[in-house]
Amino acid sequence: MSYLDSSEATDEEETFYMQCRAAYLSVFKSSLTNISSKQELCRVLQLAGRNPSQATLDKYWKPGTSHMNFDDFCDILKSEWKTENSELMGVFRKLDANGDGYISHSKVEQLLSTGGDKMTSRELKAILSLSEINKDGKFNYVEFCRHLVSTVEKCQMASLVKLQSDAKLKKQNFGSNPDSSPKPSVISSATLLQPPETTSPDPDVTTRKDSRPSSRPSSARSRRSSLSNSITATSSTSKSHHSFMKGCFFLDMDGTINSLQYQLHLPQTSNVTLSIRPMSLDQRADKPSPWMNVDTALFVMSAGDTEEDLTLMCFTDTKDKEKYCWKGELKAGMYYLLPFSSGCRLKKRSQKNVPTKSIDLVYKTDTGELDLTRAFRETLSEIFDIIDLDGNGLLSLEEYNFLELMVSGEECKMGAWASCKENFDMRKNQLTKQGFMELNLMEATEKDGDSDDLWTLVETMGYNRMLELVEACPFQIDIDCESTQPSLQPLKMDSGLKILNQALMKSITLEGAVKQLKGQDNVLIYTYKGEHRVSSLIINKSNQKVTVRVNNKHNINCCSSRGLSVFAIEVPARTKMVCQHVLPTSDKQDWTYNCAETVLSSK
Repeated sequence: MSYLDSSEATDEEETFYMQCRAAYLSVFKSSLTNISSKQELCRVLQLAGRNPSQATLDKYWKPGTSHMNFDDFCDILKSEWKTENSELMGVFRKLDANGDGYISHSKVEQLLSTGGDKMTSRELKAILSLSEINKDGKFNYVEFCRHLVSTVEKCQMASLVKLQSDAKLKKQNFGSNPDSSPKPSVISSATLLQPPETTSPDPDVTTRKDSRPSSRPSSARSRRSSLSNSITATSSTSKSHHSFMKGCFFLDMDGTINSLQYQLHLPQTSNVTLSIRPMSLDQRADKPSPWMNVDTALFVMSAGDTEEDLTLMCFTDTKDKEKYCWKGELKAGMYYLLPFSSGCRLKKRSQKNVPTKSIDLVYKTDTGELDLTRAFRETLSEIFDIIDLDGNGLLSLEEYNFLELMVSGEECKMGAWASCKENFDMRKNQLTKQGFMELNLMEATEKDGDSDDLWTLVETMGYNRMLELVEACPFQIDIDCESTQPSLQPLKMDSGLKILNQALMKSITLEGAVKQLKGQDNVLIYTYKGEHRVSSLIINKSNQKVTVRVNNKHNINCCSSRGLSVFAIEVPARTKMVCQHVLPTSDKQDWTYNCAETVLSSK
């Protein structure tokens, strides 16, 4: 959806798209999320004030349809207008011989159980059991039409009220495919631009990865357990003490970038060197590794009793080849390490770049037994290396559960983990790579070669159907301390993205330059310009919502996390919001950041 200047957009258009957004964001957390079923399409149409029949749903959700996006939804609403009370009344009046507003139950059954969109007997029984519209064996169609239209209007009003009352939803974008339009678009924060931090107290925001249907076999799910042992990979020399930990950035369905967080403990004050870098995979010797140019960063927060007690201590602000670094002194204590990637280079791929073919995951041997294909074994080996966080060549219960929580939302219990020894290769109560292969082969065997569950694992880990890693970026964190041995543990914090966004905004205001937007004393732009990344933040101190137009057309050799040269962003009253991140398109060439921001409207 192209963004139009307020002088060009009509009130009717603005109202229409507000209704579209309100309905969509009542069902989905972002307008970048696709409608994935006919039932979801029905629900979101109802919240837009429509009452779709089965025939209407079949008209748009044709056989073979796998998903629809926000733009498709808007197009449907343009064609399917709300059913008016007079239109409904006209249908029933044709059967009302007496003109008194009542018809017999037999005529109702004939009308609603025949024709293009037939009701089931259960649905008919439910309607005819409503006391307020059924009296003395007759059906009060006048009251029924009023009740139906009123319910539809209440659904639409509820979604609008939710949108108006929730600043986090109001900033969501109109379109779900920003690359498809050459015009400026209002888009949501599709990477780590999370719900805005307001100056007034906000309820706690819990941001999770989009839940995926649990399609792993029950026999495999029964082997999952709660998180337990800490993981710390360490080494030391006479000069320094070293710890490292692996991790991975994953793209959610809506484009948000997620990863684990980490807890660092320093027993003593020490000079520290922190670094994070994309991690190569051994299985990729003869394959491209597109994620190796993805930008990474670490934000370090001092741990406190509550989120409000967290303080930004530092962040990696220098770059050495693929490594992003920070050097300095940290006091003894506990810290949170928050990995970050801007989304400039790790982003959802357009549909035209999605492979139409699939590589086989399993096959039958000459003896008729199922086995994993060589390509799939290589992919499983990479997945094992990614989730082997401490790099010891084994999967602990905790490491395995990080994977299972992503794939199925469930955990492996300790007793079930112990029973894995009977079925899979394990060492020191940890799963070997061979055991990991055996587990996945067993799942394929139990489903008689059906690969759906295996594809759930593969796609959750960021691979496409050609087994190319395109929507994830493995990384490694390294810590060197001069005078003490650091301890590093992985965490999965429910509010991790919220805390990261707070740290990001704090770093921009502390290290960035500030300017007022022309004609808007209460609207400020902070711009952090590092040697490898530019990040900007909009602070709206006024009591009115403002719409800011951002023009990147004069940048040279730059790419934006927004994916657009020109876009507009709505900033609610008394709110601050990350605007965009900008990186050089090519690290081998000079780049110039020359962005212009102007206020389109304030109301």
